[in-house]
Amino acid sequence: MTPPPARRIRAAGAPRNNLPRRGAVRRSQMITTYGVGSLIAVDNESFIVSGIDDADRSWDRDEAPVIHEHRLARVLKVDHFRLPPASDDASKDGIRVRRFPLWHSCPECDSLQHVRDFNPPPGKNICTDCEEDLVPSRFVMACEHGHIDDFPYWKWAHRHNREDGGSGHCGGEMRLRTSGRTASLRSILISCTCGAPEVSMEGAFRRSALADLKVRCSGKRPWLKGAPAEHCAEPPRTLQRGSSIVWQPILKSALSIPPYSGGLAADLDGHWQNLRGFSNPGEIAGYLKGAFNGKKVPSLDAVLELLAAENHEEAATPDESRGQDGPYLALRRQEYARLCDGNSERAQDRAEQFICEEPATDSSFLRPLGLDTPMLVKRLREVRALKAFSRVTVPEANLEVHEAALSLKPTNWLPAMEVHGEGVFVRLDEERLDKWAASVAVAARADRIHANHQRALRERASDPQQVPDSPASPRMVLLHSLAHALINEWSLDAGYPASSLRERLYADDSMAGLLIYTATSDSAGSLGGVVAQGEPDRLSKALRAAMRRAEWCSADPLCIETEATGTSSTNLAACHGCMMLPETSCEHNNGLLDRALLIGTPEDPAIGFFHNALAL
Repeated sequence: MTPPPARRIRAAGAPRNNLPRRGAVRRSQMITTYGVGSLIAVDNESFIVSGIDDADRSWDRDEAPVIHEHRLARVLKVDHFRLPPASDDASKDGIRVRRFPLWHSCPECDSLQHVRDFNPPPGKNICTDCEEDLVPSRFVMACEHGHIDDFPYWKWAHRHNREDGGSGHCGGEMRLRTSGRTASLRSILISCTCGAPEVSMEGAFRRSALADLKVRCSGKRPWLKGAPAEHCAEPPRTLQRGSSIVWQPILKSALSIPPYSGGLAADLDGHWQNLRGFSNPGEIAGYLKGAFNGKKVPSLDAVLELLAAENHEEAATPDESRGQDGPYLALRRQEYARLCDGNSERAQDRAEQFICEEPATDSSFLRPLGLDTPMLVKRLREVRALKAFSRVTVPEANLEVHEAALSLKPTNWLPAMEVHGEGVFVRLDEERLDKWAASVAVAARADRIHANHQRALRERASDPQQVPDSPASPRMVLLHSLAHALINEWSLDAGYPASSLRERLYADDSMAGLLIYTATSDSAGSLGGVVAQGEPDRLSKALRAAMRRAEWCSADPLCIETEATGTSSTNLAACHGCMMLPETSCEHNNGLLDRALLIGTPEDPAIGFFHNALAL
């Protein structure tokens, strides 16, 4: 979060709503870090970001423009997306927040109570007795269904001297102080003036700590204005207010590819329903002439191409959308086909947002390394939409988590961000890949990862009869490990920080490729450095260097010989010393990795797909 700007006096009559400005964050952070339902600290205060029920009306269209990504909108069943508002002191409105948690303490008198009981003056958050800034509660309780509430301090302090299930009040005043002896929870002491013994917060983070107190989930959703409490049977957990698992975004993304990448789809917004009702080109041409009267009329051929592409998607969706991830797999297959076919810059105008070409130099010498001809993605646009969020559990690849809603009522749009950048698309030689994957030793390693991941999916599934299948296969684990190795190598060779690069995997029976592209929306996104790494001679050198680097890890021999590691034991030979990436760069939360499938093991080098590359 960026530091909040200095308070300035607003121009008279500028704001539509007389709401105080509390701070500022980057626009992209409203999708990835401080989205709807998240907690955000500003100076000595804490807030929860409000839902989007009223945002369509309160967000100014100039500050929060509508963006379009037709394929992603169809999958998410919305009409469009909107960027979070880039507001300033003269703006009419902005991102709205609500105070949370509501329990505060005074560092001077140690009083611990609801913020309203301090009776602070309007616009201030101070203890009226001491005139000291109040400190928001460091602890909250939340459940896996997304509910969140204040920590039950009264019940925690009186847990040894009240009847089971009792929730009455003793009439005393709560106190919170820190002994200062250690930095642990043992030094945070809670007491009550009723005479209850002083207790520490030690043990509050045990998984069953609140359940032992007969504390149940309150079902509250404070980010949604006027939302009634829901019945919830999930056990609540104590969390630190700033913990990453208090809020985890559930993001869905898609690349803009032809025919939707030229801007025509956005121009036709509001006309799609009418265009679908026409049966012949003459009717469509007449409608366009009338609808764009006085403006540049879109090309009839381009509009017909868009309608044909949409009809093709509608026909293909029922077959490709089996299972929870079916629609997203269909998106990947469309992108894979376009990345393989390319989209020459010479045949496009300047509005085209997807340019993908083969290198100008010969790439045949990459064949012995197991690579097909790379594609240089000189221009791309990715839209990332915030679909929902989760608490307590981290959304991982194919793992089922409860999706907490962004609004009380369904909306026809979602908040999103767009990234313009560049990348390199790398494909493996499928004939050689199939032959390698048929090896018994290779299949055995992949099967171990698959079994561990499948067990994690089974444990997380709400319905044991509908457990999604793990995507872990020799092909997928190899592509994922290769993407990590190349990103780490390029971060050293090309000067890009690893956090500014991102992987996008295309791995199933019909796909065997990966896209490494710039993942930031700043100037590092389109300087040409990533595309340059895709030139055949540079890619060959980078691949060999990455494989030599993967031969040895600072944690070897433990790393290369490990039987299972990582979250839910979904990795084999992979650790922070060799394979891990920043969480913003990896699609699978640093799981489903094994560098032994790249370079082999000391006992069996042949199981490595690239083991021969080291000798070339």
